[in-house]
Amino acid sequence: MPDSAMWTNAFHETGPVLPVVPEDVHGTRRVVLSGPPGSGKTTAAGVLGRRSGLPVLRLAPGPQDTGIPYTGLLELALALQALPAARELTAGLDEAADQPGSPDDAGSALRLRRRTAALLRDAPPMTLVVDNAQWLDPASAAVLGWALRLTPDLPVIAAERTWRPEAGGHWCGEDAYAVPVPPLTVSQVAALLSPYRLAPHEVTRIHAHSGGNPALALALADASRPLPDRDGVSESALPPTARRLVGEWLDEVPAQVQELLTFAALDDRPDLDLLSDLAGPAAESLLAEAEAAGLVDLGQPDGTVRFTASAIGTELVTRLPGHARRLLHARLAEASRDGVRRDRHTALAADAADPRSARHAARAAARARQRGDHALAAELSLLAAQRTPHDDGDLLTERALTAARDAAHYGDLSRGRAAARLVLGHDTTPAQRVDALIALIDASGRHLHSADELFADALHAAAGHPDLTAQILIRQSVWANVNEGDPHRACALAGRATDLAEAAGDTATTVMALTMQARLQRVLGHPDAETTLSRALSLPRTAPIPVNSTPQHLAARHTLFDDRPEEARTALLPLLVEAERAGDAEATVDILRSLAEADLRAGRCARALEHAHRAQALTDGTSLSPAPACYTSALVEGTAGRTDLALAHARRGVDTARQEDNRVFLSRNLFALGHLLLVTGRPKEALEALEEVRDLEELQQVRDPSVLRWHPELAETLVALGRLDQAQSLLDDTRRTATDLGRDAVLPSLERTQALLDAARGDYGTAARRLNDAADRLHDLPLERGRTLLALSHTERRGRRRASARTAAQSAIDLFTAHQAHPWAQTAAHTLSRLEAAPTDNNARPRLTSAEQRCAELAAAGASNRDIATALAVSVKTVEATLTRVYRKLGLHSRFQLAHAVTPARE
Repeated sequence: MPDSAMWTNAFHETGPVLPVVPEDVHGTRRVVLSGPPGSGKTTAAGVLGRRSGLPVLRLAPGPQDTGIPYTGLLELALALQALPAARELTAGLDEAADQPGSPDDAGSALRLRRRTAALLRDAPPMTLVVDNAQWLDPASAAVLGWALRLTPDLPVIAAERTWRPEAGGHWCGEDAYAVPVPPLTVSQVAALLSPYRLAPHEVTRIHAHSGGNPALALALADASRPLPDRDGVSESALPPTARRLVGEWLDEVPAQVQELLTFAALDDRPDLDLLSDLAGPAAESLLAEAEAAGLVDLGQPDGTVRFTASAIGTELVTRLPGHARRLLHARLAEASRDGVRRDRHTALAADAADPRSARHAARAAARARQRGDHALAAELSLLAAQRTPHDDGDLLTERALTAARDAAHYGDLSRGRAAARLVLGHDTTPAQRVDALIALIDASGRHLHSADELFADALHAAAGHPDLTAQILIRQSVWANVNEGDPHRACALAGRATDLAEAAGDTATTVMALTMQARLQRVLGHPDAETTLSRALSLPRTAPIPVNSTPQHLAARHTLFDDRPEEARTALLPLLVEAERAGDAEATVDILRSLAEADLRAGRCARALEHAHRAQALTDGTSLSPAPACYTSALVEGTAGRTDLALAHARRGVDTARQEDNRVFLSRNLFALGHLLLVTGRPKEALEALEEVRDLEELQQVRDPSVLRWHPELAETLVALGRLDQAQSLLDDTRRTATDLGRDAVLPSLERTQALLDAARGDYGTAARRLNDAADRLHDLPLERGRTLLALSHTERRGRRRASARTAAQSAIDLFTAHQAHPWAQTAAHTLSRLEAAPTDNNARPRLTSAEQRCAELAAAGASNRDIATALAVSVKTVEATLTRVYRKLGLHSRFQLAHAVTPARE
């Protein structure tokens, strides 16, 4: 397999389908693309064929051709019928057809081989593409394989459903380059489905349901009916086109494998032990066959069997009649070694009208909740509520409220809505109705529809109950801040909630309201923010509070804003344990995000990446909004991972926040995008993003410059574009505000940008002094110190002090390398190499023109040819020609090599 950095998205070449194809195949002329139906093999083969620069001859055998000898050779001969060798091959095929089984079979086969080889040698330069190669008849494959060994210079691309190099050589060449076409990422699926204008959580669900299979994702998006819930038991769970596609996929394996996979589909965490108990010793080989067909992934760390697309399990279950499904659940209950899952299968094996199944499900849900298996608890508690007799209204309401809370904790929107409907559909007390509405609000997160009506309904139900009213006002405060972009109104709502909760003696709600009030006061630059937070911290927690709504979490965030990452991390770690034990997905994501940012500020890049990845995975596995996790992933990936991935996260976060009307995380993701564009040498694009951040922050009257530090980034962008007076005005205003509010942590980054402004005006001495002073103040923030030293190196170079510039660049390299900030380390190394290069050295690397250098830098940063063309206002063909010259000058063969040879300047 090629290195991950060698893969590129072929979106602009192939329209709405997004296959991922190798950028370079190390000179091999034989490539085998493999993947399940709908994975994009055909499109990927077309992209590779066009990329070869030669005319493409495409063969496309069908399933009807497999059993007819030499149909593949006949298609080849007909495609090249203008050549004498093609006519000779056709005649030979006619002879073989007229004399089947004759004693001259061996001689006929030899003649066919000789004529096929002659045809391939006589053919004009071309690339042979064999699509759906799994249907190439064996006789043609044998002859082609022999002939292709005699024509090693002929490029061949085969696309077929399954092929593994370890199984033996391929007919197109023993050294064939195996390229499994990987599934699309969430971001790629979002781009693929952009014409459908789906909500972000719907895109996430389609990605999980399709497993990143492009054709299956499109079939699901095309469906007019909603996607199934996670239990996947609806008879119409998949639309017809999706069912047909999954059916083709399942047909790749025999019935015995499908039967075993059906058991796996009915269990929520199937493992090899369970399936072996059901299928015996054959289970391992049957699962290996399923894995070879791309149906399951057996490489899970916990030993479970995971479907590569959850739609596969849904289809297997949908095929079962109700009675057959119950019988299989009964067998699973007998085989299960886990008490909770045994109870789950026992409940599902019973008739839906049996109240005992509700008791089984409720008992299993309680045990799942106790041991922290919150996804299973959400499923089981809803099952218990749904199977509770309707004439037992109190018990049904109690179980439905439990189910709503479980769903809210895990971010399971569909189950949260189903549970809330059960409560609201019965006669309930005001407290029960408010509980259900609050659970629905909490489960909905950013996907809250008809918010005004829902809040009005909840406030009406809470009338006369100040403690309940306060709980609703807190949620309304969050909505006003995030979705309405009105922190002043949000702060007033939180203040009212505080007064009501205190009057009612509800300490837990008082703590939540004070915490929300303090959060907003900090954003608005209110002097009482810390006093309000101290009041919240002084009160005992008399009832459970979402961990991300506690004053302890807000206090940790404030220490992070004040550049005390070690203190923040110490406070956050126990909160993470608490959030995970509570099974609160949203709180867990928020704590993980805070830890990632704290570790990044402290220079622990590997840990920051780990926390960011966990937050992103948990987000993508639930109904939570992707915007918060994308923001953190963009910041961390851009510093510690890969810039192209960081940009993808930021753009996904921006798109999600716009769709959800999430003002807070629109600002944050735009900030991340602007920062990444600035440091990868695209200041014009960065300016557009960062100016929108400024406009959003001003519209929301956000005053504290330490919360989101867009000010120095925008000022630096303005300097890069020569707008020096605007940059100076922004720096002066921000410095004045930071000083008034006592936000000294902001000053070093402002000084760094002021130094760049001084250098732009030609005052290199003052700029260098500022940068040295700023670096001295950043010993506890190694990455910020490294960035300041890198700026110092650029400044010293411009002031013709090359020795000082080299010293600063080397210090920056040492810092970035020690803290595993890989993109920055590469940038610093590139800066140093430019300083150390002797201008008169005849062996120095060939110099690129300014246009070539700019084009190479954009390509090295991960931009597609079309993106580069747009950025440079040239045609795609001009970009292709420029990159060809760059490769030739530098002796490179791929973008992977280019990314190491040409690092975008971060000046």
